[in-house]
Amino acid sequence: MSPTSPTRWDLVVPLKPTEVGKSRLAEYAGPRRPELTRAMLFDTVAAALHSSAVATVLVVTDDRQVEAALKQTGASVIPDVPSAGLNEAIRFGFEQVRARRRDSPVAAVTADLPALRSQDLTAALIACAEHDRSFVSDAAGVGTTLLATTIVGDGARSSLAPEFGTGSRAAHLRSGAVEITLALPSLRRDVDTVVDLSDARRLGVGPSTRVVLGELDRLA
Repeated sequence: MSPTSPTRWDLVVPLKPTEVGKSRLAEYAGPRRPELTRAMLFDTVAAALHSSAVATVLVVTDDRQVEAALKQTGASVIPDVPSAGLNEAIRFGFEQVRARRRDSPVAAVTADLPALRSQDLTAALIACAEHDRSFVSDAAGVGTTLLATTIVGDGARSSLAPEFGTGSRAAHLRSGAVEITLALPSLRRDVDTVVDLSDARRLGVGPSTRVVLGELDRLA
């Protein structure tokens, strides 16, 4: 497969309600935590849309401000109908994507990758195209930032089988998914804590996150 003409993927990006998500950033961001959470999503989506391996991006969330902000970007936004956690949101998004594009590979990507570089995502998806089911672990080697499936046709309905959450790397390995071991620093750098955020800033966060962080720094 040529790196210049990779398989094109549909991405599902779930976002928890911003009022309750990213609770470990509350001490730093205070009442602007929802705004920071949305900014990280916007930078994640922007990087994904600029990847040559990405055909569509579908965000699953009940945050109405997200839909308004992403309206002009080319990403689609649907409500989190199951409203039953991250994995159910991913399953729902997966079903919606496959209803529209039955023969495309699908990947789920976490919404908290503010330093994501399109080239890292492209490299990961090119590698994922070689496997039925595969994933990228987070920087700590404990969680998961991307889970992908190329399975179509019979058996495709449950082929993604997300197990995001505590210890998801081990869970995805147990389920038979192949781990992608490329370096991919910006794709592995999810943000749950202030330490994670500092590391993302070192890598270089996207413009939406940078604006919010700049305002928070001035208030500190």
